[in-house]
Order: sequence, then C-alpha cells, then structure tokens
Amino acid sequence: MKLCAVYKASRRADTYLYVPEKGDFTKVPSALLKAVGTPLFVMLIPVGKREHIANLPRDTFIEKVQAEGFYLQLPPKVESLLESHRQDLGHDPKP
Repeated sequence: MKLCAVYKASRRADTYLYVPEKGDFTKVPSALLKAVGTPLFVMLIPVGKREHIANLPRDTFIEKVQAEGFYLQLPPKVESLLESHRQDLGHDPKP
C-alpha cells in the first residue's frame, strides 16, 4: 500500500475513515457508513513516508487496513477532571 485516502465523518466529530483507495468503500460495512454519515475527503497519505498513521505505528496501521479493508479512527476518550480529582481524594467513583 503506497497511498491511503482519509475521510472525515460528517456525523461524528473527530472521527476519520481510512481506505486504501480513494472513493472505494466496498469493504466498509454499510452500518458503519450510515453511522458516520457521508465521508468527506480530506487527503491522500503516502503510507511509506510516515512513522505513525492515525496514532498507530505504520506497520500496525497497514496490518489493520489490509485485514479489514479500512481503518476507523475514533476521537480520544475525554478525561473527566472531576472524576480524576474525586479518585485522587479517595472517593468512590459515581455510580
């Protein structure tokens, strides 16, 4: 894989879909496409020239794309500062 196409999800903030060929969503499950909305083209990435892609080491990224036919990058989990503070104080987390 030399290039990878990156698409932004129109229905989910900070969510990106990576496919090995621009415009080819044949291996992306229809339920996933429906959930993320219309993919909006962002760019083509030269895979061989990057150490990390989608916050993954290049080889791991390539393995995932080749195995599934796509890769979905979700936004990082937002840390609750209040919950962190409560834990630091020794309080039980909220039920």
